[in-house]
Amino acid sequence: MSRLFAVVNVLGRMVLIFGLTMLIPLGLALWNDDGAGWVFEESILITMGCGLLMWLATRRYKRELQTRDGFLLVVLVWSVLPAFAMLPLLFYLPQLNLSMAYFEAASGLTATGATVLSGLDALPPSINLWRGEIIWLGGMGLIVLAVAILPLLGVGGRQLLNAEIPGPMKENKLTPRIAETAKGLWTIYATLTLACAIAYRWAGMDWFDAVMHAFTTLGLGGFSSHDASYGYWDSPLIEAVAIVFMLIAGINFATHFLAWRAKSLISYRYDSEVGWYVVIMLISCVGLALHLWFAEVYADPLTALRYAAFNIVSVATTTGYSNTDYSLWPMFIPLWMLFLSGFCTSSGSTGGGIKMIRARILYQQVYREMIMIMHPNAVIPAKLGRSVVASRVIQAVLVFLFVYTASIAFMALILTLSGLDVITAFSAAVACINNLGPGLGDVGPANTYALLTDFQTWLCSFAMLLGRLEFFTLLVIFTPAFWRK
Repeated sequence: MSRLFAVVNVLGRMVLIFGLTMLIPLGLALWNDDGAGWVFEESILITMGCGLLMWLATRRYKRELQTRDGFLLVVLVWSVLPAFAMLPLLFYLPQLNLSMAYFEAASGLTATGATVLSGLDALPPSINLWRGEIIWLGGMGLIVLAVAILPLLGVGGRQLLNAEIPGPMKENKLTPRIAETAKGLWTIYATLTLACAIAYRWAGMDWFDAVMHAFTTLGLGGFSSHDASYGYWDSPLIEAVAIVFMLIAGINFATHFLAWRAKSLISYRYDSEVGWYVVIMLISCVGLALHLWFAEVYADPLTALRYAAFNIVSVATTTGYSNTDYSLWPMFIPLWMLFLSGFCTSSGSTGGGIKMIRARILYQQVYREMIMIMHPNAVIPAKLGRSVVASRVIQAVLVFLFVYTASIAFMALILTLSGLDVITAFSAAVACINNLGPGLGDVGPANTYALLTDFQTWLCSFAMLLGRLEFFTLLVIFTPAFWRK
């Protein structure tokens, strides 16, 4: 039990810090007098009170965390913080029950962007800002932020960052100290967010929408303050700004950091994911735009390219914005978009799915197997750039793909068994596990997840956490070996 108490001690401090983040929407609520100030006041008191209680009750168990403690803390953070993030929504919106409020908060913190809410235009600005803020906080990862802060409290961070950073290449260090790494990543993240907000304002949004959507664009979450999402503005310029920053957010932030530190773009050239990422996006946008034009969905190729590019980049980067109901397009296109959401974003980005680096390793392994069928004695190493990929990494990627595929199949089957049609169930499973947000059918871009039953809502919440923590971080704590001394 001492291990659990030590983890709860750190969790309590993180909950305290999380409570402070509610001061931003509280300040907006009081400034605008939008009627939601009381919900943030009560939420802050409850959140910080619980955090303080956890901290004080376990203070004598404070110690340096071990590797297994780090995994347990990551799981607790991502499952417990939504319970506090949902409080403003639960207090202000009487139509939300516990399962819906937790789903909305979990969707935000996992940067999924699936919503059960409608009437977003009528919500107080502070409520919408809070929804955008939790996307932003979850996008890069609250754990990374904590790693930069908790060393000041005497808690080490390397084991936490290893558990949080996505992708198979977890041990690559950007700076000698873990706190410097975390702070560097957050500096880049915050700087890009500010640039995005300024660009949105220049393109025609007001300052509130610019900040709120900058949060969700860099977090690749997709929450909006309008039911029509980007269809509200119907502006090619605003959509172009969104495309640029979604593409930026889909690249490994470690690469951004290295480029910023070296004051050179050479880091992007040597990133093993960027080239494939850009080429696949370009081919998909142009190819599917031509498909829309030939199918006479749009009258001219430029209009087809506008709608194709925005929605394809949005779905492929697992953001989830829309400027039209793309579920009405020829079925091949939304299915291809769902497929892209499974692998397009880079490791170390704020996107979901298996990540481009794993897709490249799988492609190389398939190629190796085909060559070895013809030449059994051939020695063909798998490479990423100039580096040879170790057999252990290839094995881990193959296992990851199996768990990823099995999880989607299992979730889709359970959702179908619970009463959803096949298209809705399958797309909801893919969208939640990939942290995408909107699916197809009854959970398409023109609808919300509000029609789901409580059981289906909790299942989708679990799927979002499973995808965000890349399966093994979450599943490992359910094994008996994890709890043995």
